[in-house]
Amino acid sequence: MQKVSLRDAYGDTLIELGKKDDRIVVLDADLSGSTKSGKFGKVFPERFFNMGIAEINMINTAAGLATTGKIVFASTFAIFATGRAWEAVRQMVCYPELNVKIVCTHGGITVGEDGATHQALEDVANMRNIPNMRVVVPADDIETKQVIEKVAYTDGPFYVRLTREKFPRIFDENYKFEIGKGYVLRSGEDVTVVANGLETSFALEAAEILEKEGISVEVIHMPTVKPIDRELIAESASRTGAVVTAEEHSIIGGLGSAVAEAIVETVPVPVERVGTPDTFGRSGKGWELVKYYKLDASGIIEKIRKILERKKR
Repeated sequence: MQKVSLRDAYGDTLIELGKKDDRIVVLDADLSGSTKSGKFGKVFPERFFNMGIAEINMINTAAGLATTGKIVFASTFAIFATGRAWEAVRQMVCYPELNVKIVCTHGGITVGEDGATHQALEDVANMRNIPNMRVVVPADDIETKQVIEKVAYTDGPFYVRLTREKFPRIFDENYKFEIGKGYVLRSGEDVTVVANGLETSFALEAAEILEKEGISVEVIHMPTVKPIDRELIAESASRTGAVVTAEEHSIIGGLGSAVAEAIVETVPVPVERVGTPDTFGRSGKGWELVKYYKLDASGIIEKIRKILERKKR
């Protein structure tokens, strides 16, 4: 599959939005070259604000701008917006339910050589647990563009998690993103795999490999972690009787937890989770770390085999 940059798609989409709507303003915390929000700044310098290494101030300023009717995008690395600035996000954006879109890059283990301090493996959990916050994790550049366009004109707070590495392109222009909806990318009868971000492409790869062994895998792409598509999860789980989740995030508090909660409250079936364990990351090449933490197709296949054995009991 062709690999493309989600953060470049973000920067390019901001420019498109800015040309059509002068309410669009963009803030960054001294990382605009990396987040690609700087693309917007070059075209619209009067609507771009580099807040420096001051993430809390950035969020507070974004909230203030939102009260004046602006559509505000605030960007930095995921670890900083969802960690250092968490209280500001909670108190200043989500509590008053302001129109601020927090779009962060460098989420997940594929941050690579920057190591544990910069690998946000808890960011989805941190944002998902705040009332009024909606959380989206796109799988490729096509979806990223649509996500940014959609959240821009959906009132209220959003957290959109992007990455450093380029991801395989899995969608085409016929794809239509909707907030709160999951998508069956491949039908199956033996097990359901619910994935998002990078893991959606690996889930499709795993399903293709297992098909040759006669194992039928249903792959659901779940870009919106909150609100999650409980109806689709329950319908698929009731047919297959087993669910595996896959995310480039800790198994605690993210997609795996959200799916498990939905399952236990609707159609209780066995669940296995693919993600990083309860540990910090480590420095290394991004794609080597994906393999090390068993986030690749082989890791998903391992969990599928495990859950199929559980299903027989």
